[in-house]
Amino acid sequence: MSTLAPAPEAPSELRGILDRRDVHAVYQPIHRLKEAEIVGFEALARGPAGSPLERPDLMFAAARADGLVGELDHACRAAAFEGALAAGLKRGRWLTVNVEPAALATGVPAHLAAVLDRAAAELDVVIELTERMLTAYPAALLELVEQARRRGWRIALDDVGADPASLALMPLVHPDVIKLDLRIVQDRPSLEIARLVSAVNAEVERSGAVLLAEGIETEEHLRTALSLGAALGQGWLWGRPGDLPTELPRPGRPLRLPERGRRSALATPFGDVTEERTPREAKKALLFEVTRLLEREAADLGESAVVLATFQDVSNLTPATLARYADLGSHSTFTGIFGRGVPSRPAPGVRGASLEDDDPLRHEWNIAVLGPHFAAALVSRDMGDGGSEEERRFEYVLTYDRELVRRTAVAMMRRFEGDVETLEAVLP
Repeated sequence: MSTLAPAPEAPSELRGILDRRDVHAVYQPIHRLKEAEIVGFEALARGPAGSPLERPDLMFAAARADGLVGELDHACRAAAFEGALAAGLKRGRWLTVNVEPAALATGVPAHLAAVLDRAAAELDVVIELTERMLTAYPAALLELVEQARRRGWRIALDDVGADPASLALMPLVHPDVIKLDLRIVQDRPSLEIARLVSAVNAEVERSGAVLLAEGIETEEHLRTALSLGAALGQGWLWGRPGDLPTELPRPGRPLRLPERGRRSALATPFGDVTEERTPREAKKALLFEVTRLLEREAADLGESAVVLATFQDVSNLTPATLARYADLGSHSTFTGIFGRGVPSRPAPGVRGASLEDDDPLRHEWNIAVLGPHFAAALVSRDMGDGGSEEERRFEYVLTYDRELVRRTAVAMMRRFEGDVETLEAVLP
């Protein structure tokens, strides 16, 4: 008696949509608020018209169920670029496109690689990121930011204010455009909203980023956006998303965005900071107390804090140290520690990264604490003494210069590794 082989599983509806490349984009205008002129468009994905997967939320829900989020995200971005190029959009107006975390772990298909090159040559592109991308896959996201900027593209941080993590991680992304979550414009003023607006405006003042308010549906929302300091806005006040206009007026006064310098991916905190600050010498006992002080500062910041520290080797992570960092991890937005042999999850709520023997970070003892209104870093390098632990000497710098602290944090964040499982776990 023969047995029949099981029938092959029928392809999902989404699989068919992707195979047919049946995804398209609609476009929502972005306005300069005071002059009421269009400065660009945000591309929004849509499935086949009239189908159950026309809505993007349903389409991405199906993608999560089928393990196709990265592939769908690439398809949406290709559709956005192709639609803009076909409509004749040129430099002088932005085109903003979204990136999903899973796209960082999915290879770019050949057809998108070609359209990426054309978009880089013909369009002013802004890539929209969210804070969950940085917490999921830090090194890959920071590399994505560098790649985008090498193409001449800009970076926007989306939904700022929807989650405290967006405020804490904002300086690490160093966005050119900060997009306020729509509830900040639409909700009644409150102490929470005042805190959000204070943190965002502090970042705008320091970095020169442009503030964009989402969800502007009424004239009252427009007045609120202006009162919050937004220069740009988008929302249904100017119409629903749709096709790009067949004729666009000439671009108005160009927006000035800050120039962002690039640092070497191999830089270490001590090597970077000592290019601008002269180090001093101290024994380990002093550095231990300074480290404890900065840990307490981080604890006071609560959920608005990012804490990153290097310990040279896993043997330096005593039970007491791990307990302190587990406590920080339970309250802060992101807590990470580095050293040779450090596991990926050294303590509850703490991300870890093991350093290779030849990584120069192995010879440093660093801690960086970064929040919306506080920044401090201790960076030090082992002088190679023998003898007792307490007598070991280090060259060190203690700095409260926010830009130096930000670069210190980025240099450590680049050492993280990520994987597809980590990315899929953070998708809503």
